[in-house]
Amino acid sequence: MIIGIGTDLANIDRIAATLDRFGDRFRNRVFTETEQRKAERRRDVAGTYAKRWAAKEACSKALGTGLRMGIAWKDMSVRNLHTGQPVMEVTGWAKKRLEDLTPPGHEAIIHVTLTDDHPWAQATVLIEARPK
Repeated sequence: MIIGIGTDLANIDRIAATLDRFGDRFRNRVFTETEQRKAERRRDVAGTYAKRWAAKEACSKALGTGLRMGIAWKDMSVRNLHTGQPVMEVTGWAKKRLEDLTPPGHEAIIHVTLTDDHPWAQATVLIEARPK
């Protein structure tokens, strides 16, 4: 069963301007080390960050909170499987919220998809509860 869905659209140029203006202060506040390593070795650094920004926003919406109620940016992290497929990992309060949303006898699976077409980056997160 679906227990949450969220989507977000981010402007790549706005993220690029934020990176230029705030640099590491922005990177370290919002993105995990894994996300930063991934973005910094890509040709489209700002686009990579923008997709992850959108994924975090979408995940917070799928959790039913938005970026309120104690969820920190770094409580949600996007990494890629060896196939390139993005996966969302949650920790801290986001993980607690996910556990609270998951019905007894079920496990939560977070699906995430990312795309971009300059100047836009988009992410959709769907949270599924599967019987154990």
